[in-house]
Amino acid sequence: MPHPSVYAETYPHKAAYIMGATGEVVSFRELDEASNRAAHLFRSLGLQQGDHIGFMLDNRQEFMHLIWAAQRSGLIYTPISTHLKRDETAYILGNCGAKVFIASSKYADVAQEVVPEAEGVQHFFMVGGIRPGFESWEEAVSDQSEERIADECNGAPMLYSSGTTGYPKGVYADPASLDINEPPMLANTIGLLFGFGEETVYLSPAPLYHAAPLHYTMMTTWNGGTVVIMEKFDPEQALKLIEEHRVTHSQWVPIMFVRMLKLPEEVRKAYDVSSMQYAIHAAAPCPIDIKERMIEWWGEIIVEYYAASEGIGITIIDSADWLKHRGSVGKSLLGDVHILDDDGNEVPVGEIGTVYFEGAQVRFRYHNEPEKTADAYNERGWATTGDVGYVDEEGYLYLTDRKNYTIISGGVNIYPQEIENLLASHDKIADVAVFGIPNEEFGEEVKAVVQPMNWADATDETAFEILEWLRERIASIKMPRSLDFHEQLPRMDNGKLYKRRLVEEYRAAARDDNPATKG
Repeated sequence: MPHPSVYAETYPHKAAYIMGATGEVVSFRELDEASNRAAHLFRSLGLQQGDHIGFMLDNRQEFMHLIWAAQRSGLIYTPISTHLKRDETAYILGNCGAKVFIASSKYADVAQEVVPEAEGVQHFFMVGGIRPGFESWEEAVSDQSEERIADECNGAPMLYSSGTTGYPKGVYADPASLDINEPPMLANTIGLLFGFGEETVYLSPAPLYHAAPLHYTMMTTWNGGTVVIMEKFDPEQALKLIEEHRVTHSQWVPIMFVRMLKLPEEVRKAYDVSSMQYAIHAAAPCPIDIKERMIEWWGEIIVEYYAASEGIGITIIDSADWLKHRGSVGKSLLGDVHILDDDGNEVPVGEIGTVYFEGAQVRFRYHNEPEKTADAYNERGWATTGDVGYVDEEGYLYLTDRKNYTIISGGVNIYPQEIENLLASHDKIADVAVFGIPNEEFGEEVKAVVQPMNWADATDETAFEILEWLRERIASIKMPRSLDFHEQLPRMDNGKLYKRRLVEEYRAAARDDNPATKG
């Protein structure tokens, strides 16, 4: 498994990646030359091994140039979510100690607001345009050498969590080696398991600043395959690209499955997806009904894994196994699974608790957050990211929710994921969030917020219809006391619901409505 620079010599004209909307093809040689120019620019700015850079880019060519330039320059690189505003963006740049910030002109307004707040950043560049305070990235790299820098060494990503509570946390683990030719662990585990190689054509439908799209895209390039990059997810375009490029591998999140399944049947049947060997999904829970329908449509090529940016462990399950253990995220591939109660004791099979992994190959840390890092590990060295679930008699793991989102009503734990999974299968629902809001008698009550397929359905009659439908399928204690409609839920492009915003909004409203909380 050689470094992509070797493919630039052996297969110079082979497509390293293809932009989905424009069809623009970038060869391995072109990628190598562009990353070399950027690496020389970084050195000219005084950046050395271990220095940090941050960037806020949409899915575009320069994203690929940057990550491979950083990888061969020994830099720690932080892609920043394009949904963030000034304060969170400035916080991340300051927290990671970025010396350079590169932004797409598409996000120029936020980028300009960040400049006076990002005191540690020494150089600001903009791609695809220019604003005061920024240099043109294209002009800066245009005169740089296409030869390799003399002091190449392995860089690494440091991604930030989506921040379920407080500011996001930077997740970092040192690379296994400083040798740029040393492939990442993912390439030698998941890559081998799923058969990534020179014949792979990988479809990346999600933003590259998220962990899975970033790592899978780089893994494909490590293996000499071709990446088809969607600038923005569109359900029908995804099917079109699979057929057009004979895609062999793809990586999804469940909300993408939902949106493809809700295309008209004649549209879904119009595209040939038979080239796919693996359709991999993760990042968020997949409702059982949705996954059953996807397997029926695409066949038993769908594989699910459970992991986190922290890299503490991985479980995996293929379609055949999942059909025997519906709802499971599989058995452990890396790191033994343990389910612990709030006192740190292991619970019996079938009981719900916090998910811990033992024996992770990589020990991560939250950047500049020693207390939060310590909290992620117990006294035995087992690590958790706060997910809640249980294992069955055969060792299959089932997730129930994030610990932060568990609703405690009348002393009973209620897990929103189960309710969300059911509601997501309703024909009139495009997206849904379930969470707890204050209740004087029970402490918390269940709240459902729904994004309808058609806004015309956002009526009291439809809400009653949905709740009556749900009442036939779920225990009464888990029933939402009320249901609201929102035109657009704050779902991240990686498929994760940014539920914190909704929770804060509704809890603030509850405080405002409570006379006891008013001065």
